[in-house]
Amino acid sequence: MSLGSFIKKQFIDVLQWNEETEGVLAWRFPMQDFEIQNGAILNVRESQVAVFVNEGTIADVFGPGTHKLTTQTLPVLTNLRNWDKFFDSPFKSDVYYFSTRVQTGRKWGTPQPITIRDKDFDMIRVRAFGMYSYRVADARKFFTEISGTREVYTRDDVEDQLRGIMLATMATSLGGSNVAFLDMAANQALMAQQVKGDLATAFARYGVGLDEFNVASVSLPEELQAALDERIGAGMKGSLSADKMGGFTQFQVASSIPLAAQNEGGLAGIGAGLGAGVAVGQAMAQGMSGAFAQTAALAPAPAAAADDSVEGRLQKLKGLLDKGLISAADYDSTKAELLKKLIG
Repeated sequence: MSLGSFIKKQFIDVLQWNEETEGVLAWRFPMQDFEIQNGAILNVRESQVAVFVNEGTIADVFGPGTHKLTTQTLPVLTNLRNWDKFFDSPFKSDVYYFSTRVQTGRKWGTPQPITIRDKDFDMIRVRAFGMYSYRVADARKFFTEISGTREVYTRDDVEDQLRGIMLATMATSLGGSNVAFLDMAANQALMAQQVKGDLATAFARYGVGLDEFNVASVSLPEELQAALDERIGAGMKGSLSADKMGGFTQFQVASSIPLAAQNEGGLAGIGAGLGAGVAVGQAMAQGMSGAFAQTAALAPAPAAAADDSVEGRLQKLKGLLDKGLISAADYDSTKAELLKKLIG
């Protein structure tokens, strides 16, 4: 190559990235027909990494700082392109910048419920939502596994891929744990801790570092939530009168009584006439007989039942007269009223 043609070439003196657009994680320096001049300056700001790629292969990686590009600073690339032979082979490698800033406040969620194995419920479907933050931790892996040779690679692009990784990892992590789902749902910090370790490992494969991960809410499908509410309701009834209700079966029977009362024929309206009503009564009797017996045994002996019959009231009235507590006139009028009720 003649000196004249060499001088006519257009060279790049300074390479830098100002990160003018928010949310860009990878940016390729626009080379076009330009070539990098021997001794050019490469500026890499804090929270950035610059990667030199030669024909699709990473040659060198530069961290934050100001770098003068010579055969000493680019030994790998010099060997590949014979740069030390006065540009006999043009230096046309691509330069990619990567932002290593922490991407905070990113939302995650499960658009569709994920199925996990649980020791209490066997198999359940769960929906969850929360926040997480991440950063580009390994530019080499990020380039080869995710971003590739695109001119611009944004935060939205990578999060589309991370979302699938996140859901698959959550299903495996929660399903393989020995912690019951109800315990984790009650303690969302515990659930986040259970998932975060496995998720960080999965992200690291792609050069992404997981900075924070939290769970904001957890929900079950409506049908499972309804069954769980019923189970919780049975437990609440049991805690208030465990011995009286005899467990979940008796709770269900007791819950059906108000419904039966609303039907035509009362309890018999539950099923086939009077027989069904008798069956319910027997079920209640069996469910509560033991509890009533135990309650009666523990309770103090009740006082003798008061005699509220007409005869009994007449006897009490005569006793009051004999003790001088009422007059003869009061005794005669009250006695007449009681006898009238008795005779009709």
